[in-house]
Amino acid sequence: MNAPELGMAAVRGRIDPHGRLVEAEQRLIDLNQRAGGRLGEPIAIPQIATLARLAARLGILISRGVVAGDGDGDVDLWVKADPDAHGVRLEISGWRLRAAWRPAGTDHDRDGDFVRSGADWLWESDAALRLTFLSPTAGSRFGFDAAEMLGQPLTRLFVLGEDMEGAFPILGGLAMRQRFDDQRATIRGTNHKVRLAAIPRTDRIGIFAGFIGAAHMIESPPEPAPFPPEEGLPGAFAVRLDAALRTPLGRIIANADSINAQSEGPLRQDYADYAADIASAGRHLMGLVDDLVDLQAIERPDFAVLAEALDLADVTRRAAGLLSVRAGEANVRIDKPAPDEELPASGEFRRALQVLVNLIGNAVRYSPEGGMVWIRTEREGDLAAVIVADQGKGIAQEDQARIFEKFERVDPREPGGSGLGLYIARRLARAMGGDITVDSAPGQGARFVFTLPYRG
Repeated sequence: MNAPELGMAAVRGRIDPHGRLVEAEQRLIDLNQRAGGRLGEPIAIPQIATLARLAARLGILISRGVVAGDGDGDVDLWVKADPDAHGVRLEISGWRLRAAWRPAGTDHDRDGDFVRSGADWLWESDAALRLTFLSPTAGSRFGFDAAEMLGQPLTRLFVLGEDMEGAFPILGGLAMRQRFDDQRATIRGTNHKVRLAAIPRTDRIGIFAGFIGAAHMIESPPEPAPFPPEEGLPGAFAVRLDAALRTPLGRIIANADSINAQSEGPLRQDYADYAADIASAGRHLMGLVDDLVDLQAIERPDFAVLAEALDLADVTRRAAGLLSVRAGEANVRIDKPAPDEELPASGEFRRALQVLVNLIGNAVRYSPEGGMVWIRTEREGDLAAVIVADQGKGIAQEDQARIFEKFERVDPREPGGSGLGLYIARRLARAMGGDITVDSAPGQGARFVFTLPYRG
């Protein structure tokens, strides 16, 4: 499901006395299958299963709103569970797609603020320790595919470590349904070491529903050297800005999303829409903070990237996956490289991923509704190349050099970023021994080519 579908007819189903979904209309069958279940087996959507068990135990009809996981996001549902002699009849309406992340309940706000303060990024899990949310920028900054990790066990992302007493704090937190701190871990496939902390969260009927957590990087890169005055930004300005703004902006976005979703009860639609605008503006500011931090890094005289062996086709698929939800909401199709395609190259994985997220994200942003972003990988002599083409309105010849300059945008009146994305992306590509070029004409879309050294 790629967009909210309000006003549609209710979907019906039945759960037998053993908790098995034995009858269902197609939409419920599909949602249950995406959660890992099948018709005739125990229903795989924990929120609906919990309501059904409660209705059967109390012997009364229960009607409540729930939030269930659906692919890369969550979906708001209104569930009526009506018990009878043959099990529980279900009637489900609403079906409103929303962002996966939700803030902590009011009873945990203070603990949540403490846990999240100073965090490098945030995460959430369900009661089975499956990841349900990761900060959008975490994957590109720390070398993993955030979209691919959603729905996976937490241990798919982290290798957990013991504390001084040989225990695992997260297991104690899970067993006791309580807060834990100082769970040491390593991000799989990288050397990034983190400290995890989290508080428990509960659903609307008070049942343990998972953790709201934070990741604190243990091994941080060295403090950047100050810029000379002529370089522009003061040396530590972006770092201080990042530390000062990230946590409050995250809270603003989370609370605005919660208000927009009307999770605490009905709200006038215009107020809910205002909250959506606030969340959107907060995400824009968060992106600007990320860009300023990157800008400071790449303009340092000692800036360097790693020369890692990577599969550029795989990095491209990961970048496309990170943008699949945004593309779905915009009704834009991403035609990415086939799963068996390979393109060996040399570069730094997370920086290559950052470049491709920028290029594909721009292509999605400027594509018309119903359009397609076409991505191909190929070898060009001693270079590995990724071609990202869109069906947007194109870029005039006289603007094609300007779009790679700092703080430049072709049309500032259009919604978009800070004007730093392509500047940063090209600087990163060239630092890795490659480049970014553009070929476009008004009315014919744009074609960006990202190259890295080919690794034979």
